[in-house]
Amino acid sequence: MFVAFLLQSNSVRNGASTDIDESLYSRQLYVLGHEAMRRMAHSNILICGMKGLGIEIAKNIVLGGVKSVTVHDKENADWMDLSSQFFLREEDLGKNRAEVCTPRLAELNNYVPVIAHTGDLTEDFLKGFQVVTLTNSSHDEQLRISELCRKNGIKYVIADTKGLFGKIFCDFGENFVISDTDGEQPTSNMVASITKEEASVVTCVDETRHGYEDGDFVTFQEIQGMTELNNCKPIKIKVLGPYTFSIGDTTSYSDYVRGGIVTKVKMPKTICFKPLSQAIEEPEFLMTDFAKFDRPGLLHIAFQALSEYQKQKGDLPKSWDKNGAEVFLTIFKQVNEKSKAKVDAIDENVLRLFSYVARGDLCPMQAVIGGISAQEVMKACSGKFSPIYQFLYFDAIECLPEEPESKITADNAKAKNCRYDGQIAVFGDGFQRTLENLNYFLVGAGAIGCEMLKNWAMMGIGCGENGQVIVTDMDTIEKSNLNRQFLFRPWDVQKTKSSTAANAVKQMNPNIKILPKEDRVGPDTENIYTDDFFDQLDGVANALDNVDARMYMDRRCVYYRKPLLESGTLGTKANVQVVIPHVTESYSSSQDPPEKSIPICTLKNFPNAIEHTLQWARDEFEGLFTQPVETAVQYITDPKFVERTVKLQGTQPAETFEVVKRFLVDERPKDFQDCVTYIRNHWEKNYNNVIRQLLFNFPPEQTTSTGAPFWSGPKRCPHALTFDVNNETHLDYIVSGANLHAEMYGLKQCRDKEAIKTMVSKVKVPEFTPRSGVKIDVTDAEAQARQNDGFYDTQLEHFQKSIPPPSEFKSLNLTPIEFEKDDDTNFHLDFIVAASNLRAENYDIPQADRHKSKLIAGKIIPAIATTTALVVGLVTLELYKLSQGHKKVESFKNGFVNLALPFFAFSEPIEAPKNEYNGHKFTLWDRFEVQGEMTLKEFLDYFQKELNLEITMLSQGVCMLYSFFMQAAKREERMVLPMSEVVKKVSKKKIAPHVRALVLEICCNDKDGEDCEVPYVQYKLP
Repeated sequence: MFVAFLLQSNSVRNGASTDIDESLYSRQLYVLGHEAMRRMAHSNILICGMKGLGIEIAKNIVLGGVKSVTVHDKENADWMDLSSQFFLREEDLGKNRAEVCTPRLAELNNYVPVIAHTGDLTEDFLKGFQVVTLTNSSHDEQLRISELCRKNGIKYVIADTKGLFGKIFCDFGENFVISDTDGEQPTSNMVASITKEEASVVTCVDETRHGYEDGDFVTFQEIQGMTELNNCKPIKIKVLGPYTFSIGDTTSYSDYVRGGIVTKVKMPKTICFKPLSQAIEEPEFLMTDFAKFDRPGLLHIAFQALSEYQKQKGDLPKSWDKNGAEVFLTIFKQVNEKSKAKVDAIDENVLRLFSYVARGDLCPMQAVIGGISAQEVMKACSGKFSPIYQFLYFDAIECLPEEPESKITADNAKAKNCRYDGQIAVFGDGFQRTLENLNYFLVGAGAIGCEMLKNWAMMGIGCGENGQVIVTDMDTIEKSNLNRQFLFRPWDVQKTKSSTAANAVKQMNPNIKILPKEDRVGPDTENIYTDDFFDQLDGVANALDNVDARMYMDRRCVYYRKPLLESGTLGTKANVQVVIPHVTESYSSSQDPPEKSIPICTLKNFPNAIEHTLQWARDEFEGLFTQPVETAVQYITDPKFVERTVKLQGTQPAETFEVVKRFLVDERPKDFQDCVTYIRNHWEKNYNNVIRQLLFNFPPEQTTSTGAPFWSGPKRCPHALTFDVNNETHLDYIVSGANLHAEMYGLKQCRDKEAIKTMVSKVKVPEFTPRSGVKIDVTDAEAQARQNDGFYDTQLEHFQKSIPPPSEFKSLNLTPIEFEKDDDTNFHLDFIVAASNLRAENYDIPQADRHKSKLIAGKIIPAIATTTALVVGLVTLELYKLSQGHKKVESFKNGFVNLALPFFAFSEPIEAPKNEYNGHKFTLWDRFEVQGEMTLKEFLDYFQKELNLEITMLSQGVCMLYSFFMQAAKREERMVLPMSEVVKKVSKKKIAPHVRALVLEICCNDKDGEDCEVPYVQYKLP
C-alpha cells in the first residue's frame, strides 16, 4: 500500500529538482558542494521504522535534498512513540506511523517528494532505492535486507537506539569511491625554490607551514623555469619538514627560476565494505569515546544478545527489572561464546544497565544517532566525506543518577500511558516531574534553537505546573533558514523566529509552557533580563551565532551562578561545552586565537589570493557606498559635527572634510548618466591607472637591494586592464556600481543593461600618465609611518572653506547602504563579485564564482541539518546530568565532532582555576557580597578590618570611584558619600530601578602589603 504526498513545484520534474535552489540550500552547498548535491538529487532513499530515530533521520534527509524519500512502517503509533517522534500527536495513537507523519515530513522541503509504504520489503520493492536505512528492526531482518541490498548494489545503513545506547552500521558495497575524504579546502602554498635532483626538494615561502602530510598529492602552477611541473598530473609527496617536501626525480626537467604555486589535489579513495554477516564476525569499530575503549566490543555483542532475548521472550526486558537483567546477562554470555568477535572482559554492570534501559526511547539519543546516520546516508548518495567503517557504538550512561539502582526501580520506571513513557522507562517518573518543572532560557531560535526546542518539548522541559521555557530571538525567518531550521515552513518567511518556533513546538507537545521574546541579549536589555528574571531560572542554553553574544551570556551566567549549555557548528564540525557553577571554567575562560588579519599593503598593492581581492572589494563597497554617506549625513544633521571634527588628532580632520567635499560637491550626481560616468571613471582608476602607477614604481624586472626579484614570493606582478563594454564582468561592475551610487543619492535606478551600455559609451575617460615621486608603501610599517606626515594639515582650512553650509543640503535624500548578502536583487553581491574578480584578473589570481564569493565576502558560516541535530542531542544529554545534580565533573562531557572524517572526541570539562589571597582560595564563581548602604570610607574599612585587604583602587564599569593616587580633596569629598551616591556622581548617571546590586572591581594589597588577585564585589543596594 502506498500513500504519496508530492508537493508540486516548478522546479520539480519526475521527482527531482532540475537545478539546485541556492536560496534554499545556500548554507548546505558550502558544506557539500554542487556535485555532491546533484548526486543526492538523483537518489531515492528508503527509511524503515518511523519511531523517533526513523523520523529524525527522515527529517534530516528531506531537509538535505534528495530525489525522493520513502518511509516504511507496518506498525501503529503508541504512547511510547511520543517521547521522541515529534511528528506524531496524541490524536494519532493507533494510526500507522508512516502514513501519519508523511505529510508533515513533506512540508519540510517542496523539492523532495515523501512517500509512505506499509507493505512488505520485497526485493523488487528495494530495487527502486539507492540507499536503504533500517531502524527498529530485528537482527534477522537486518541480515535479510543486507543480503538483498548487496545483491542489488544498494547502499545500506542500520541505525538503532536502546535507551542510552546507540548503534550504526554502514555497508556501501565492495568498491565505494570517496571523492573528498574530509571536505577541507585544498591547501595552496607559494613556492620559494625547487631543487633539480633525484629526490627533489620543494621549499615553500616561510610565512606559514605548508600543512601537507606524507602521501598527499600536489600539482603546480605559474612556475618559471621548471615549466614541466605546471599543471602536471598529481604528484605524490614525502614531507621533509614544515616548509619542505620531496616530489621525486626532477633531473630531466628545466632549471627552476622563480615563483610558482603548489596546491594539494583531492584524490579519490576506494573502500571495500564487508556485508553485515561478515562484518558481525570481523567487526571494525569507529571510536566515539576513547575513555570507553573496550565499550564497542561489549555493545557489539550486547545488541545481538538483546535481539536474541526479544526472539526468545517476545519482548524487550522490562525497565529496571533485575530478573530480566540476569536473564539478559545469561543470553549475552551464550551469544558471546559462539561469536568469532568474542569479548573476554565482560563488564556486567554496563550490561545490566543496558538491559534496564533497553525499552527506553529518548529524544536526545535519537538526535545524536539520527544526525550521524543521516550524514552517512548523504555520504552514500554523494561520495562526499569518509563513511563510518563499519560499526559505531555510542552510549551516555553517565546521564543516569550517580547511584542509579538506589533511585530508579521497576515500579517507578513502568509505563504510565503518557507521552513520556519512553523517558520514564530510563529515568523513572520522579525525574520526569523534575524535568517538567525546569525553567530554562534559550538564547536564539535559529538552527540550534529549533532543534533544542524540539528536544525540550519531547523531554517535557517546562511542561509542569512550575516549569517554563523562555526563548528570545530578534530575527525574522528567511528562505535560506528553511534548509536547517526545521520548525519553519515556506509560509513562515518574514515572521519572527521565536514566536513561530514556539507555536511549532506547541503542536508537538501542547503541554509546553513557552514564552517567546524578541529582545537581543546585551547590556541594553538588562532592564528586561533582570536579577528577578535570572533568579527564576534553572539554567541557560545558548543557540547563538557570534562570539560576543556568547561571551555576554557567559558573564551573565557566571554572575547569577547558573549552568550554561554552550554549543556551535561549522559545517560538519560541532562542539559542546557545559559550564557548571562552582565547578568548571566558563566559556570565556578560553578563547580561540583571533582570525589572522590581512596586512594592509597586501590588500592595497600585493594581493595573491582570492580572499585578498574579496576583502578589498568589501572595503571598496564600504568606502564608496556606506562610510562617506554616513559622514555626509552627520555634516548635514549634526550642528556640532564641524567643531568635533576639527578637534580630532592627526590627519583625520582634513580627511573627513575631504570626504564631505567629494560626496556633497565634487561627485554629487544629477542623474543616472552621472552615476555611470562616476563608476566608469572609478573602474579606470582601480583597474588601470593604479596598476600602471604601481608598475611604474616597481617595473616587472625590479630587484631588491639584495638583487632578488621584487616581484617574487607573495608579490604577484600585476597587469592593467582595458575596459571592454562587452566583457560581462566589466559591465557588471558598471551596472551594479552605478545603481548603488544612484541609490545613495535617492536617484532613479536603471536595470537595463543595453541602456547602460549606451551611457558608458558617452563617458570620456581622462588620459592617465604615471608620475614620478608618487610614494607606494611596500610594508605596513611604511604605511603607518606616513599616516602622520602632516600632509593634510595644510589642506584643512581649504577643505572647510570649499564646502557649502549644511543648510544647503537639507533637501538631499541620502541613504547609507549597508551590505546585505542575501538579497540577489540589490546589486550588493553583484558589485562585490565583479570588483573582486576584476582585481583578481589584474594579478592573475584564479577568480571566484558568485557562490564562493558570497561565502567569503559574506562571512557565511556553512551549516547542515545533520550536524545541528547531533550537537543538540549531545547538549540535551548534558541537560539530563545537570537536572539530576551530578556532583562528579567526570560525569559531564565536553565534545568535539567532525562528521566528515568522522571523528568524535569527548573530555571532562576543565575545572575552574583556583586563585588565593591571604590563605583564602577562590575561583571565577566566587565574589565578595557586601550589603549596603555604606559610605565609601566604611566600605574601605570593611575590607581592611574584616578581610585584611587594603583597597588601592575601586571602579564600577569604566568609572574610577577611588584610587590611592587620587587628589586628596576629591578623595575626601567622596569618603563621606554613600557608595551609590559615589557611583552616580562619577558616572553622571542614575542607577536604574531594576538594579539590585552594583558590580565593583577592586585592586588590593594583602596582609603583607603585596598586590594580590581578589574576586569582584557584589554590592547589594538596600
